Amino acid sequence: MTGGADAGRAEASGDRAVAAGGGIGRVNTGDFVTQVERATLLPPEALTVSPDGLVHLPERTKLFVGRARELAALSEGTGVQVICGLGGIGKSTLAARWVADRTADHAVVWWITAETPAELDAGLADLARAMQPGVVGVLPEDALRERALQWLATHDDWLLVLDNVSAPADLRPLLARVGNGRIVVTSRRASGWQDIGRTVVLDVLGPAEAAELFTGVCHADDGLGELCAELGYLPLALKQASAYCAEAGITPRAYLGLLAEHPAEMFAATEEGGEAARTLARVWQVTLERLTGTPDAEDMLRIIAWWAPEGISRRLFDPLWTPLEVTEAVRRLAAHSMITLSGGELAVHRLVQAVVRAGPAKATGAAREVATRLLYVALSQAEVGADRHILGHVEALAGHTDSADDSGVAAELFQLAGVHFGMGTAVSRALPMCERALRSLHRTHGPEHPQTLTAMQTLALNLDMVDGAGAAAELLTEGLAGQLRVAGPDDPRTLSTRGHLARVLRKSEPERAKELFQENVAQSHRILGPRHPRTIFARYELLGAALGERIDVTALEELVADAERASPEDPILCDTIRRSLIRALAATGETERAVTLAAEAIEKSSRRYGAEDSRTFMSRLVEVLVLQQSAQAERAGALKAVLLEDCLRVVGECELTVLLRRMEP
Repeated sequence: MTGGADAGRAEASGDRAVAAGGGIGRVNTGDFVTQVERATLLPPEALTVSPDGLVHLPERTKLFVGRARELAALSEGTGVQVICGLGGIGKSTLAARWVADRTADHAVVWWITAETPAELDAGLADLARAMQPGVVGVLPEDALRERALQWLATHDDWLLVLDNVSAPADLRPLLARVGNGRIVVTSRRASGWQDIGRTVVLDVLGPAEAAELFTGVCHADDGLGELCAELGYLPLALKQASAYCAEAGITPRAYLGLLAEHPAEMFAATEEGGEAARTLARVWQVTLERLTGTPDAEDMLRIIAWWAPEGISRRLFDPLWTPLEVTEAVRRLAAHSMITLSGGELAVHRLVQAVVRAGPAKATGAAREVATRLLYVALSQAEVGADRHILGHVEALAGHTDSADDSGVAAELFQLAGVHFGMGTAVSRALPMCERALRSLHRTHGPEHPQTLTAMQTLALNLDMVDGAGAAAELLTEGLAGQLRVAGPDDPRTLSTRGHLARVLRKSEPERAKELFQENVAQSHRILGPRHPRTIFARYELLGAALGERIDVTALEELVADAERASPEDPILCDTIRRSLIRALAATGETERAVTLAAEAIEKSSRRYGAEDSRTFMSRLVEVLVLQQSAQAERAGALKAVLLEDCLRVVGECELTVLLRRMEP
């Protein structure tokens, strides 16, 4: 074919040769027919780049803070790099910021939204059009994509950003053709990149960076720290909240109130003219839709939405799924960055939890009940001083729910948590659990149900430990009357309630307390026998009431011996009486023996319960007190400091840590 004056003229020679001029639709050589649809021939140099380079990037955001470590990691890398992390954590923003500073280093810098293979192909076709506008409307899409791939394969001065890639497999056809330039990938997918490139895992911002990002849009600072913490320092959530506060003219504290009252609406809210798809609700809904193929993963996410965001053990799901099913659900959630894994435990961002809880009422309500039952099973099987993470999950569940919606299982769970907190000396955490349990059990079971009466007793005991003796006495008096009506005078629960009431009244009404203790000793002897732990404990309490300020070491030694022979065996009873004996020995001047027994008590407790159990901590406290009384202040101070550190690490702030701080140096 020739141009100019000869345009349209065609010549051919040879057997069955074909010549065509102008446009031709069909060629028939006799053997076959070839259909030609608007053929266009392009020379190899058709795709060219201007000397100034070709750049296509999103508008550079001014709201960019921190990320120095991640920017440095990108700068040190080569070839393919993958920025992965939770939706809304700032992957695209980071990529745009890093790439924008490198446009002068590459002939082509091109951004492609590549959530699907079709979008990736369309982005490559757009690159070909930008390189040669003359082919627009001439070549079909697949031909344009091919032209772009050919150019990328034969050049190395280019940089592609493939944004929001769903799966590593979507990139394999591209990577098989090109490999000399640089590619930055962003993806919520956290795994599967090991054969493709180096990953840069993005985490949330630090508190100071989060505040800086927020105040870049809204300068109000009332409640700013609390809001940033509540939003989990997630960039998208901070941008969404700051834009809302600026437009509505409200403070971060006011936004916190709206978020608590109307979570679903606030997670879906966007600024005027903003992109609706870039809200928390929409960003994570995309991922939730991808999990529908693995129902267990979706169910797991809905369950853990009601728990604390960290310290989620896989063992909690044992009553629900097989180990393989649990592993597969965890794998899917981790692969989509909806959870993170640390030391075998799961963690989930608090806003992911909040968005999931704000989902369809039927699904979230069912998940709440499952979450409640799983915690109840775990806590009912736990020893005293249960895994602190389980108790943290119970507290989180209570915080996310209203007592009016508590089922009977939920009420029993909160009662059980109150017992564990009280036994661990964390009375300030026990009281809300006990109060919630009593309120809910009263509503679900009635005022004289055995569990309601037990909850009343548990609350009273914890109140007594924080100088609430008056309220405790009222509850126990009411509880004792209820136990007598429901269970009768010979029931062990009646004996227990009477003993607790006597203990509370010991200071305010010592004579009445002594009478109640004496009644308990007599009843226990008659009903349970002299060797039963309840009988021995009743004698121990009567001894304390009768002694007043006087200490009878011989009587305590006899009780220790009887407790060691008790049937059934009761280690807690032995420990309790033995600690009293150690304190009595120290007070009467037998400090050397007291110190020896204190060390033996710690060793026994550590062996029986573990070194980080609250009962072992109590034995260590007794040792500190005995050392102080034996004029070994330096050693006592050193042991106290270590004990305080251990308590804070294992239990957190509690009555024991308060007591340790108040003790003399």
